[in-house]
Amino acid sequence: MRKMTKKNKIAAVALSATLLAAGGGAAYAYWSTTGSGTGGAAASAGNNEVTLHSSFAPGIAPGETRAVTYTADNSNTSSTVVAGLAPTVATSDAKCLASWFTVDATTTPVPVAANTTGATVGTGTLTFIDNATNQDACKAATITVNVTSH
Repeated sequence: MRKMTKKNKIAAVALSATLLAAGGGAAYAYWSTTGSGTGGAAASAGNNEVTLHSSFAPGIAPGETRAVTYTADNSNTSSTVVAGLAPTVATSDAKCLASWFTVDATTTPVPVAANTTGATVGTGTLTFIDNATNQDACKAATITVNVTSH
């Protein structure tokens, strides 16, 4: 056998590398298949309740009416809708009868954005009925309009 020269060795190594690279690519094998799957996550459990407020000008007297504004605070991370406002009157003096007052509210559904404070959700009127009896018990009494929604 003939002795390989340095030049021949380099050529042989280069040829081997080329054949290995070309042959290695041709030897690539794989499995083919089909598949399916699903994924899911629980939806939000819903919003916490919003906080409702009412406000009206002070100093109401028998026979007078005040405009009432209803607002909502929504501390939730998603928006909600406030509808069906149901106001009631309470007083700080048991002798100042809540029945001497009427109060109403709009009932149109109003969307309230997430993380909102003081969003107006309705209006109404508060009336102090003048019923021709002594209503002195209401002098300096605190009149409160409580409101719920449904």
